[in-house]
Amino acid sequence: MTLRKELGDKGEKIAEKYLRKQRYRILERNFQSRFGEIDLVAREKNEIIFVEVKTKTGANFGFPEQEFSFAKKQKMRRAIQSWLWENKITHNNWRVDLVAIDYSQNPKAPQLRHYKYLNL
Repeated sequence: MTLRKELGDKGEKIAEKYLRKQRYRILERNFQSRFGEIDLVAREKNEIIFVEVKTKTGANFGFPEQEFSFAKKQKMRRAIQSWLWENKITHNNWRVDLVAIDYSQNPKAPQLRHYKYLNL
């Protein structure tokens, strides 16, 4: 496993633990489709949340939030459509969230920032 993959997995575990504390119910982790991956799929009340997790160790090339590019959003939109189709979900009561895990200030205690989005 590469260091980048290890860091990503670690960030996803931190995000999942945080979301559970916020009373989100995790439905799926690392959903794979031919269009791309969805890091976490969760439910909050009656809404399905598709969560992108971005983890970075340094600020040399920007913050984790800056990695959620237009191209990534496009791929994620198609993966979400695939997930909705596979799970026979026909309502539009869903959103996309970004959880940024930032180790740049303190490698032992990362900052977590949670952004709630609307549909892509």
